[in-house]
Amino acid sequence: MDYMNCDICELRCRISEGQTGRCGRYVLINNTLQEKYPDQYLVACPISIETMPILHFRPKGKFLQITTTGCNFNCPGCISTVLVREMSPESKALTHLTPRQIVSKAIEAGCEGIVFLMNDPIVAFPGFLKTAEIAHKEGLKTGCSSNAYFTSDALSRLIPFLDFINIGMKGFSDEAYIACGAPFISPVLRNMNMLYNGGVHIEVSSILTKKNQQEVMELAEYISGISKDIPFQIMRFLPFEGADISLEPTVREAEAFCEKVRSVLDYVYLFNTPGSAYLHTICPQCNHPFIHRDFYGPMGARVKLPINLQEDDHAACPSCSHHLKIVGPSSFTSFKEGDFEGGYPLTRAMEIVEAMLIAMGVKSKATVISAWEEILQNDGLKRLHINIQNPHKYIDTLRHFGKKAGVHEQAERLAGYLEERLNRIEAMVNTIPVRPCTYYAMTKPLFYINGGRLENQLVETAGGYSVNRDIPPGGRPGATITVQELNRLNPEVMFISAFISNSVGDFYSECIEQGIEVEAVRNMRIYKHPAPGWDFGTPRWILGLMYIASVLHPDECQFDVMEEAKTFYGDFYGLTFDPKDINLSFSKPDNNWRWQE
Repeated sequence: MDYMNCDICELRCRISEGQTGRCGRYVLINNTLQEKYPDQYLVACPISIETMPILHFRPKGKFLQITTTGCNFNCPGCISTVLVREMSPESKALTHLTPRQIVSKAIEAGCEGIVFLMNDPIVAFPGFLKTAEIAHKEGLKTGCSSNAYFTSDALSRLIPFLDFINIGMKGFSDEAYIACGAPFISPVLRNMNMLYNGGVHIEVSSILTKKNQQEVMELAEYISGISKDIPFQIMRFLPFEGADISLEPTVREAEAFCEKVRSVLDYVYLFNTPGSAYLHTICPQCNHPFIHRDFYGPMGARVKLPINLQEDDHAACPSCSHHLKIVGPSSFTSFKEGDFEGGYPLTRAMEIVEAMLIAMGVKSKATVISAWEEILQNDGLKRLHINIQNPHKYIDTLRHFGKKAGVHEQAERLAGYLEERLNRIEAMVNTIPVRPCTYYAMTKPLFYINGGRLENQLVETAGGYSVNRDIPPGGRPGATITVQELNRLNPEVMFISAFISNSVGDFYSECIEQGIEVEAVRNMRIYKHPAPGWDFGTPRWILGLMYIASVLHPDECQFDVMEEAKTFYGDFYGLTFDPKDINLSFSKPDNNWRWQE
């Protein structure tokens, strides 16, 4: 036979001798299906399990994350596009690690187990299965995040060695799966039941948009039919890549929807919404908050207060003694990852470098991949995170990558634009005697951005005093403070982050509802940037700096920011600036930008 149907995922690609299927990760050699890139990993580092995210299995546990490249799906607006579609599986940034070496690495790092996430284990199934088998022999737990489009045969081989899984649902219809390149939803629903009946701890996640609320509710009802105890993670849609920005639900809409879903399922959580109380575990019997969590980057969470679970499935509500379906034991402390390590912040780091090169006119993936290989080796991520927090160091870093990419002239042109505006603003505010006290929030009023981040550097460069510097650093990118703490800071001006933002009206309403009595609220000095990507990561932060300066010192710093945006987009992207075409990607300037290849 000169072809074979792949039996790992339900796409069941027909693969001819010497060829690969749709995911490009399996090749037929001598009538045997083999991994084309076996044991190659982009990430192998410890994380806290909530970073995955898994919320009801061994809370605060330390696990070894493994991630490679590729996926069997092609979902619109994928947050992991840089990994699953753009990163070469032959990149020298990948490290060869056998299943035995992965298990040894987990043991040496003091991890409780191993988790495969960010891209799908379906595209590295033989290696993941072998890793899980060895891990179980060593007493380690194994889990993954997956679209769960396994064949029943492949899943039946994995279940004996799989302890937990986050099933990423694309919706609750064939149409939702067709949009991702799969013909129907039924394999996932079958597999959800197989996993539950096989004793695997399940958590389900689903994107929530403005248009799919009824579908997500029907999914919740289906999950409830299996068990009301299955945690349901609702991912508020963020428009990355070419996704339609009009599909992003407001924070208030998403939280109201979560409240409705709690009538169907006992444990409902809201992600991609910094400061939301819908990340906490509350008792379904008496509504007592049992576990407090905070936003920890896209798709991630962090336990805020100590918890103490000793045995599996024996968490009891301290208020009413109701049995809470949480698998213990819990760890006393949470493992703290590096700033760009663990979970999805890695993809943001890759996008930041990509953003620099795209603004220099680079449209070749190969050129970008070469830059990625540099930051993914020899502590490059750590250096990148430090350098991008300061406007001048950001420009130096931009020049460095431009030189490495062979676009020195384009890099100098971009750097010159940034420096000219930066220096002009610094000169404008240099003699201003009064610096307004300014507070930077992400999404909700009480979620502050760490004082050392670029957003607050922009505030001080623009002639403000960042009160965020007076708050001890929290998680990433910040943490939630109390109403009393914010009132004590009493900022005169408040800015809402351009990434994972909120409307000024909803932000103000929440300030009033929560009793936030600061000058910025009394005087309605709350501001949102005109477009995403204007205050962190992308070189478009220069537009955010001009906007902040014009807000803080309108007499001294008179910029027509929208005209500046048109100039920037025309000169560095060859595009017309139109706010309706903007997405949340740090790298891709709008929905119409495309690679040349």
